[in-house]
Amino acid sequence: MFTPVFRVVRACGLLLVIGHLAVAEPVAERWEEEVARIEAREQAAPPPAGAIVFTGSSSIRLWKSLAEDFPQHAVVNRGFGGSQISDLIAYFDRLVTPGQPRQIVIYSGTNDLSAGEEPAQVLADLATLSGMIRAALPDAKLAWISAAPNPARWSQREAQQQFNGWARAYCERMGYDFIDVWEPMLGEGGEPTRDIYIGDKLHMNDAGYVIWREVVGPYLIETK
Repeated sequence: MFTPVFRVVRACGLLLVIGHLAVAEPVAERWEEEVARIEAREQAAPPPAGAIVFTGSSSIRLWKSLAEDFPQHAVVNRGFGGSQISDLIAYFDRLVTPGQPRQIVIYSGTNDLSAGEEPAQVLADLATLSGMIRAALPDAKLAWISAAPNPARWSQREAQQQFNGWARAYCERMGYDFIDVWEPMLGEGGEPTRDIYIGDKLHMNDAGYVIWREVVGPYLIETK
């Protein structure tokens, strides 16, 4: 018997990912300048090989205290813009593999849902990217941070929670870590806590990143 999520995985053709199928994505030129800045920054101050790479969309990019939050780990921040998983696939060789990281921690997918993609398509992209990582970095650990709740996109919560459920099941089946930040970020009454967001009610303030530090930290491997 297949579980519901595995039916979705099979229907999307994601089992091909296990065979290390890499799907080409067109490069979104709007990210070129930002990706180039990341590369220039690392050329000026090269991160250690075998570090932990955090990448994905703006919630990673805006995690300014990342190195301070995890001083016992060698961490590299390669988050960019309001990117989608397909953008990370397109820039895979420039944002994921450099430095041969021993662990990759990704937060991405909510911009995809906000742009109108169905949860099944976002799961398909997640699986494609995961397969690319497994093929290019077979010894690296992979961790996916769940979709996070926020007031600005609270109307999208059903799609976000559906994606989270499918992503969790997929990660468990494939042996990846799934880091659930959804519940820790909710306040009383089961709605987003209003005091952990900046003015746009989408991105987190320092208090929000304290929650992420506490939730994400136990999943990080030793790198120092």
